[in-house]
Amino acid sequence: MEYRRMGKTGLQLSALSFGSWVTFARQTDDAANDRLMSIAYDAGVNFFDNAEVYSSGKSEEMMGRILKAKDWERSSYSVSSKAFFGWRGKDNKPNQTGLSRKHLMEACEEALQRLQVEYLDIFYCHRPDKHVPIEEVVRTMNILIQQGKIFYWGTSEWSAAEIVEAHLVAKQYGLEGPSVEQPEYNLFNRQKMESDYLTVFNNIGMGTTIWSPLASGLLTGKYNQGIPEGSRLSLEGYEWLKDKSILDSKIQKVIELGKYAAELEASLPVLAVAWCIKNPNVTTAILGATKESQLTETLKAIDFLPNLTVEVMAKIDAIVGTKPILPEY
Repeated sequence: MEYRRMGKTGLQLSALSFGSWVTFARQTDDAANDRLMSIAYDAGVNFFDNAEVYSSGKSEEMMGRILKAKDWERSSYSVSSKAFFGWRGKDNKPNQTGLSRKHLMEACEEALQRLQVEYLDIFYCHRPDKHVPIEEVVRTMNILIQQGKIFYWGTSEWSAAEIVEAHLVAKQYGLEGPSVEQPEYNLFNRQKMESDYLTVFNNIGMGTTIWSPLASGLLTGKYNQGIPEGSRLSLEGYEWLKDKSILDSKIQKVIELGKYAAELEASLPVLAVAWCIKNPNVTTAILGATKESQLTETLKAIDFLPNLTVEVMAKIDAIVGTKPILPEY
């Protein structure tokens, strides 16, 4: 396993990590999750990602039970949570969502209880909140750091302008700004990581814990002939994934990319994940899995990484045709 420093911080995260979005409590049980997390940990994964909204809090509860039962030293792994959406769904009341000080403080405490840990290594603002002054958000996250409840704070799916504003406010008041962003990044979603955030990477030095490196499973090739029963895109409540991801043009590109992966003697998932972590601004790519074979396969991406030469990367770009056009200065 390769370990990378998260932006300008001293925290080292494994280039491949493990997350519970969609899978925990919806597609997997405690026994399966125990095996998956154990496979990841034994392979050198040291970062486990979660959020209050995942499976209405049940995801954190499941991960907490597993972490509690393991004999892993707490210092050997990092765990995260994210706050914004709340965990009660339609039953959320005022102050149970968003980035107010009240919700962030309470959401952090609830995450600690569900995960059964004394602190979160990373706590994210899961989305920006236009109704809360950025100063309140920055101050609240620093209070949590001072209390020892979190070590680092980050953003998820914020714009570059919003991230810069948070850092300007933090600098103005002598506080810590966000040190990590968690955006979606894959061969079909490249704009933020490869264009919008460049000024953030160059001037601030943020780390990134990217999600959906396989484009919600599209880049595994399993949707080439339709949507299999029980797969992520068939789940109730995740129709938005289907609407966004399944397009004939994308499927054709996936088929062509699969053929090229075979020429390189790799599976399509291995190629797609390795491509993500080839980006030097990616600290870690969060993997998800419902089966042990899926996770074992995608973990091979770290070994395949050296095969991504300039020529190979150019060929991949030619196949998918998704490289952002950078602005001319």
